[in-house]
Amino acid sequence: MNITYESVKVVPSQLAEGVTYTVTKLSFARRMELMRHVRDLARRLEFLQADAEPAGTMEGALLRAEVDRLFLTWGLRAVSGLAIDGAAATPELLAEAGPEDLLREALAAVRAETGLHSAERKN
Repeated sequence: MNITYESVKVVPSQLAEGVTYTVTKLSFARRMELMRHVRDLARRLEFLQADAEPAGTMEGALLRAEVDRLFLTWGLRAVSGLAIDGAAATPELLAEAGPEDLLREALAAVRAETGLHSAERKN
């Protein structure tokens, strides 16, 4: 018997009928790649979270957004069933000009595949 493994997972949108996200499944090598990309941003973010000054909290919010974008570009392979400004949606176009609720949903799908959910990120 042959086993077929798909390295991506198609996740249907719960917010927009007909929209699907193609999300990369985590593998050993992909986990290492993601950890390398996130490591420096996470260190800076941890340092800034201890800062109560407005400039520090703003910088922290910017770093969190950068981490989110990194996760999205790392793990979202395709968006189907969505056009943005008349063009077929891509992960990059979704991040730059797409509806934020769908971007957040796609990001949640990527994070779910990594096993890193909101509660775990805070620890």
